[in-house]
Amino acid sequence: MRTLVIDTATAACSVALIDSGRVLARAHDIVGRGHAERLIPMIAELPDGGRAARILVDVGPGSFTGVRVGIAAARGLALGWGVAATGYSSVTLIAAAGFARRDLSELAVVLEGGHGEVFMQLFAPNADTPGARAITPLASRQPAAALALLGPRPAVGNGVHRLLALDPAIDAEEVLPDAADAILLADEPLPPTPIYGRAPDAKLPGGVVP
Repeated sequence: MRTLVIDTATAACSVALIDSGRVLARAHDIVGRGHAERLIPMIAELPDGGRAARILVDVGPGSFTGVRVGIAAARGLALGWGVAATGYSSVTLIAAAGFARRDLSELAVVLEGGHGEVFMQLFAPNADTPGARAITPLASRQPAAALALLGPRPAVGNGVHRLLALDPAIDAEEVLPDAADAILLADEPLPPTPIYGRAPDAKLPGGVVP
């Protein structure tokens, strides 16, 4: 089934068309901010304007704004095309890519979490299917606590620089999610709703999250 993949959860604005385990087309830019302005033109530049039988979108954790931009685009296109939109987690995607590139028994995904913290989750490779399986819950941690949990495992993600600042000797690689790596995911779709990883700072009166 042809699938449009949208990933705007981090500084990368990334899209891909995949089908039957093959990447048909992809675009990947490091934009920092400005995902809303860049995303739709990137999709339009894909073959057939990115039209696909389903849409897969990164639901976080990551940038509050970036996650919402991607989900809004996925929902809008799904409604217009009459197709389903489902989600995947940024940490699971990065873990799956890490296991595809290196023969590892475990690794840690470490993403920027805001306020000097990092989102962290430990993974092991799936035994008989593609992708990765979580072996700890996702949590927002202070870098020192994340480093203590890391132990001898390799770390990947855009938050590893905070751990390297504490221990430059750790095995760490700074990477961002790439939509084309969705071919490495097991078929375990999530609902197209945000995973924030930590409570938002802003709340409406009465403690309601906006």
